[in-house]
Amino acid sequence: MNDIARAAPGALTLNHVDVFTHEPLSGNGLTVVIGADGLTADTMLRIAQELRQFETIFLSGLTDDGADARIFTPEEELMFAGHPVLGAAAVLHARQHPDARLGSWTIRIDGRPIHVATVAREHGVIAAEMDQGPAALSPPQPPDVALRFASAVGLSAACLRTDLPAQVVSTGLPYLLLPVTPEGLAASHVVAGDLPTMLATLGAEFLYVLDPDRPEGRTWDQRGVTEDVATGSAAGPTAAYLIHHGRRSAAEPFEVHQGQFVGRPSHMDVRQADDGSIQVGGLVAPFSSGTIERAVFDL
Repeated sequence: MNDIARAAPGALTLNHVDVFTHEPLSGNGLTVVIGADGLTADTMLRIAQELRQFETIFLSGLTDDGADARIFTPEEELMFAGHPVLGAAAVLHARQHPDARLGSWTIRIDGRPIHVATVAREHGVIAAEMDQGPAALSPPQPPDVALRFASAVGLSAACLRTDLPAQVVSTGLPYLLLPVTPEGLAASHVVAGDLPTMLATLGAEFLYVLDPDRPEGRTWDQRGVTEDVATGSAAGPTAAYLIHHGRRSAAEPFEVHQGQFVGRPSHMDVRQADDGSIQVGGLVAPFSSGTIERAVFDL
């Protein structure tokens, strides 16, 4: 990552990294766009649609220790997402302080400061850990609600865990966590076209189907078409949920797994700090870099 691209005047810098992995072509791909000052939301959305990553993060207002950020999927802007924040901090570490082993960054999204610590490893890999703050847990959902959402992802009642509730948990982006058996996790796929509307009635943005024992999860875009490889914004809620329900110790870090069903197994490191805040981290590997001339689009 030391050969990170720097754009000439009038161009945007692109850095493609893979997050939650130690090597390229695995983990969760991400494009970090630097120099987004002055871009409209519509332009950023169009660029995200052109790049076709699950998420693209745009950085502006760069300082020695952070940046302002906006995150887009090809469908919409997100007010928070995990792997873009980690990937952005890793890119800033390589760009701003390439000779430093340790880094500390503040990524600001819609006025919310998110603190990220980075550590340089070999071969350009950077370890990054973000402070997602304390989790907000909504009341558990009744069994009939869990069954309705199980049906929305093609599962029968036999695939649901009856010892744990479905529950909305957020560390910045609210997920409905749906605990299922390992067989249920493998079989899950979105079949309900109105899933976003269903989730909105509970105050959730996305559904995270979770095997709580491994633990391992799956989630999809709002259309249910594209499965995410590794979802840092869901790993934090998952950690808080498992600790809250006594399935993991608050004193010990652990891993949340994701991505095996799309051929890119990933793991996210999670822990609860002494103050109750949830920490989510992983490795970031460089893949490629380049530029986009601003002249190709209208600001």
